[in-house]
Amino acid sequence: MYGTQAINEKGHLCIGGVDTTDLAKEFGTPLYVYDTALIKDKINQFKEAFSQFEHVEWQVAYASKAFSTIAMIQLIDEQGLSLDVVSGGELYTALKAGLSPDRIHFHGNNKSVSELAMALDAKIGAVIVDNFYELDLLETMCAERNQEIAVLLRVTPGVEAHTHEFIMTGQDDSKFGFNLDDGMAERAVKQALSSPHLDLKGIHSHIGSQIFETEGFARAIKIMVGHIEAWHRNFGFQLEVLNVGGGFGIRYTDSDRPLPIKRYVETIVRTAQDEIARLNLHMPALWVEPGRSIVGEAGTTLYTSGAFKTIPGIRKYLSVDGGMSDNIRPSLYQAQYKAICANKALDSADTQMALAGKCCESGDILIKEAVLPESCSSGDLIAVFSTGAYGYSMASHYNRIPNAAVVFIEDGEAALAVRRETYDDLIRQDVALEKLSQRDSY
Repeated sequence: MYGTQAINEKGHLCIGGVDTTDLAKEFGTPLYVYDTALIKDKINQFKEAFSQFEHVEWQVAYASKAFSTIAMIQLIDEQGLSLDVVSGGELYTALKAGLSPDRIHFHGNNKSVSELAMALDAKIGAVIVDNFYELDLLETMCAERNQEIAVLLRVTPGVEAHTHEFIMTGQDDSKFGFNLDDGMAERAVKQALSSPHLDLKGIHSHIGSQIFETEGFARAIKIMVGHIEAWHRNFGFQLEVLNVGGGFGIRYTDSDRPLPIKRYVETIVRTAQDEIARLNLHMPALWVEPGRSIVGEAGTTLYTSGAFKTIPGIRKYLSVDGGMSDNIRPSLYQAQYKAICANKALDSADTQMALAGKCCESGDILIKEAVLPESCSSGDLIAVFSTGAYGYSMASHYNRIPNAAVVFIEDGEAALAVRRETYDDLIRQDVALEKLSQRDSY
């Protein structure tokens, strides 16, 4: 079980004191359910881990790409966190949610002119610059406006995290950031320092996602601080912020062994302290950007099962009313999940079957080898755990399937956070043509 999940006397899965069968009846399925008490607990673990270090400035910025809605940003605001956004849409959502712009950091490898203009208009806290194109563009825009903006430079430290290749980002061959080894980062530092409109606060790296060890973070910090010392010596660069990104792993299945949040933070802080002291530099503020590790385990997706078929000697299939349209991760990079039959949670889970989605793709399999009760059949409620990150945020309208609703649960109460889309919502932006233009044929 995760967070406040429990099984009641009826044998039903409950989240935050609410019976999931009641949630399905009230809000329908598929349904994303968030345990907000668990979200707050994860946030507090980060705060407590950093707070044990005296004389260390720190900042936790929630990586909103994991799950971004107005209600989620309001919760982040309530908890006092900053925010990492990577698009105009995420920035717009944050501003509409009422988050103070000075707590927003703008990431991304291809920020458009309109997105940068939105960030400058809002006077956000910092732009994390990803490449020379953006560095030149931001410099020009600020000069035209006679405006100054705080920036961090994203660098690739050459550290390959032990994770899926699609979510590794710190290696040299990456679309993200300035390479350290080939001199790109040094050129970017010199250019930013020479600009009267760019206030270079520090550097940023993100080595990947779903990381179950601390060595990668330690190596990245050592590499970055070594370069920073040279930039300080050669150009007078004063490091104010060292941002090591996120990527802290979570538990999706029983085989996952993520470290406690405290372990990641302690490694980051102590490694930075040791390296900064060794090179006789001023200790910078330390920033991290957790997303998945804050919301991942707090989310559960509820489905209603439908078609059931058995291929003798091969496999049993149980299909549900969602799939890759609400969770593309299994199809995209073979992500693994755990499921239970939420309305028969006390029945012995002893039968292996494929939990299939309803999309018209053979690869739409949520869990290839789910273990569910033999009694599980059509019309049952299926709960898939740890879907809080990159489920709703990566959802699509493939096969014209409406997006699912989102509810927040705490202390026995359920609150709708995102309404379920209707078929009218699906066609709202469509334009019906009265008549196609006729062309002469020759």
